[in-house]
Amino acid sequence: MAAPTRFAPPVTKTTLPCTLFSPTLDAKPRLAMPANNCNHCSTLAGPRRTPANRLIDASHPTTPHAQKIMSALPTPSEAALLHSQRLVDHIRQRITHQQGWLSFADYMEAALYAPGLGYYSGGSAKFGGTGDFTTAPEMTPLFGRTLARQLAQAFGHTSPNILEFGAGSGKLARDILLELEQLGQLPERYYILDLSAELCERQWQTLQRDARHLLTHVEWLDATPNGFTGIVLGNEVLDAMPAHLVQFDGQRWSERGVVDRDGTLALEDHPIEPGMLLERCMELNIHTPYTTEISLANRGFMATLATQLQQGLILLIDYGFGKTEYYHPQRNQGTLMCHYRHHAHGDALFLPGLQDITVHVDFSAVTDAAIAGGLDLLGYTTQASFLLNAGITELLQAYDPDDIHTYLPLASATQKLLSPAEMGELFKVIAFSKGFDAALQGFATGDRSRAL
Repeated sequence: MAAPTRFAPPVTKTTLPCTLFSPTLDAKPRLAMPANNCNHCSTLAGPRRTPANRLIDASHPTTPHAQKIMSALPTPSEAALLHSQRLVDHIRQRITHQQGWLSFADYMEAALYAPGLGYYSGGSAKFGGTGDFTTAPEMTPLFGRTLARQLAQAFGHTSPNILEFGAGSGKLARDILLELEQLGQLPERYYILDLSAELCERQWQTLQRDARHLLTHVEWLDATPNGFTGIVLGNEVLDAMPAHLVQFDGQRWSERGVVDRDGTLALEDHPIEPGMLLERCMELNIHTPYTTEISLANRGFMATLATQLQQGLILLIDYGFGKTEYYHPQRNQGTLMCHYRHHAHGDALFLPGLQDITVHVDFSAVTDAAIAGGLDLLGYTTQASFLLNAGITELLQAYDPDDIHTYLPLASATQKLLSPAEMGELFKVIAFSKGFDAALQGFATGDRSRAL
């Protein structure tokens, strides 16, 4: 492992090679409520199309839609509003440097990851009841314990090292390590790579509090290691990478970006120049008006992993679809969604830095990039099928149902993880490998690779 390492969390923001882009992230099972039944929050089609040139004042909303969102959401503090305005000023400077127009992908990167200002790097609570969304590791330790069982099986076919991208609060790492300890399968190293120094500090605090004796197995990395052997793990990493917002008007494709209108952020469409983004648009074979997202960052991330994984397994969990379902005619307004204080809405320009911005994952595109890089597809299935195959119900059955204070919260969380109406169907698990030919228990039944 040639990458720089440390035994304590970083105190400054880490940076990754631009070819990787910033996967930080433990981003969100998006268990959130639509903001006042906002029309931008369609369950099937995603947010409705935002008209080009629509004005949104991020710190003092004046447009009707912005005011509607604000009235339905918890009121941010004055300090939070000032923080958001500082990020708006930063974004305005970037717009100026880009000749007056910033692609939505670049805006999303700044809104989420600008050093000290972005949503993931700004220090606010993100996960759990006091944050903006709830992830599976925050809901129950059974999620991480079940993943640990799959990792333990895989250790028989690769080096016992784990590299987790975007470890969030550190609870997933904690639960995996504690379960692997019980199984007698502790990894030699549990590496964590996260863009947010603030989240790295939280991860260290979680492990220090709950699994202090296992901290000697954990290292925080500054960059993706070359020649890694072992298991790469990412829970809700891909959905938080920047995506390009594109629109087809029936004749030609355009890209949506952000402009500065006298201190106010606004959306504006520009023609797409010949290149990779336009090629990806043309591949969609769309003939009627359509708005959607294309994540070149997801593709770049997989290409980088394919190069840097020497031997082992990549296991990714996220919400999304294969290409046919992602670009279904009825999903003609895309999947862009924002989350603020457990409320979901579709206005990405609302209070930058205070809300999460996310898009669903096109698992077909991810698979194409992985295979082009020399990786093999091991399996693709729903989260429900994977967890059931890997033994989550057996872990739950070990608890006494008569102990309602312990059992009922675990059973309720497990139901959310497995239910098709909650996270069981929308969330998928996908695995890639290099020099790893063992079948994984998590894909024993219910494999959906043909849907890719």
